[in-house]
Amino acid sequence: MSTPDEKIWQTTAVQNLVRYAPSGTYFARFRVAGKLVWKSLKTTAFSVAKQRLPDTMRDYRAKLESGTAFAKGKMTFAAAAEVYLQRIQASVSLKPRSKDYREMMIDFIRRSWPSLFETDVRKLSQRDCENWLTRYQQHYSPTVVNNSIGTLRAVFDEAISTGARFNNPAAGLSRMKVRQKQLELPSRDEFLRFVDEIRTAGARQSKDCANLVRFLAYSGLRIGEAKHVTWTDANFVRRQLHVRGDPETATKNGETRFVPMIPELEQMLTELRAERLAESPSATIMRVFECQNSMTNAAAKIGMKRITHHDLRHLFATICIESGVDIPTVSRWLGHKDGGALCMKTYGHLRDEHSLTQAQRVSFGVAA
Repeated sequence: MSTPDEKIWQTTAVQNLVRYAPSGTYFARFRVAGKLVWKSLKTTAFSVAKQRLPDTMRDYRAKLESGTAFAKGKMTFAAAAEVYLQRIQASVSLKPRSKDYREMMIDFIRRSWPSLFETDVRKLSQRDCENWLTRYQQHYSPTVVNNSIGTLRAVFDEAISTGARFNNPAAGLSRMKVRQKQLELPSRDEFLRFVDEIRTAGARQSKDCANLVRFLAYSGLRIGEAKHVTWTDANFVRRQLHVRGDPETATKNGETRFVPMIPELEQMLTELRAERLAESPSATIMRVFECQNSMTNAAAKIGMKRITHHDLRHLFATICIESGVDIPTVSRWLGHKDGGALCMKTYGHLRDEHSLTQAQRVSFGVAA
């Protein structure tokens, strides 16, 4: 016979995971140092709760350990960094690649300032951080330097939250100016010769590599999105692709989107589907998921500047804008959520060139 409490709190097949019956919300229930802890997982979906459970438990234990370390009279930077990384790993809003990148920033800081990690956070000064930055920015790109500064500040914030210190010695570090990358993309004719060189290279997957290059250039998809597109996602009636991204983390901004098929993309996919009618609708359209070596070799052979997978996305946007598509529309096709701000910053010069060309067509009919 169940008790009233058992009717309210329902156990599950997963250890430390319980469900609050009145609301359906799942909770983590576990012990730390003999203390029973209850933490809401803020979801009514069992699959989501199961995924969040280990991160929630790890995050709580990290906070407890950091507090214990400080209570003993000392918190090293390494201890604060460990708390920071555990918080990052416990975050449900960050994608795996973002978490890996933050771990990499910690590793870069460790290599450049080894003694930092064994130092008590209370003994670190703003001058120490400035001296590190002077050395660090001589060896890394502005983007890495700026992200490392943000990581350093975040670790000190963890120390501040436990009371180990009262200010952030990295707060005054100056970020480096990031120069806008100058795009050097192939012309339309160069691109066709580039693809043909890849296709006829003679390797076992040369044709598949050429298809990937065309797919990225004709759709504007990120390489991480392209590898998850299946035949189900290709709607030949509406002439559009459903871009879902990673099955677990979706696209970069966490949403799916629809991208219209330009004529070249529609023709390419129609031909591929005709060749592979026996494939399941759930099969991925692309058979290779990266081809940088093939691209680098082909560019060298035809005398073209080396380009990357992401440059093919730039090429798509460039061709669209040069063809007269407005920047806000291109921005939506690319999956940007800023209304076109990034597109304007990256491709604004194309709009200006197009504007000057169009201006020559305007006439009041007055003879010169």
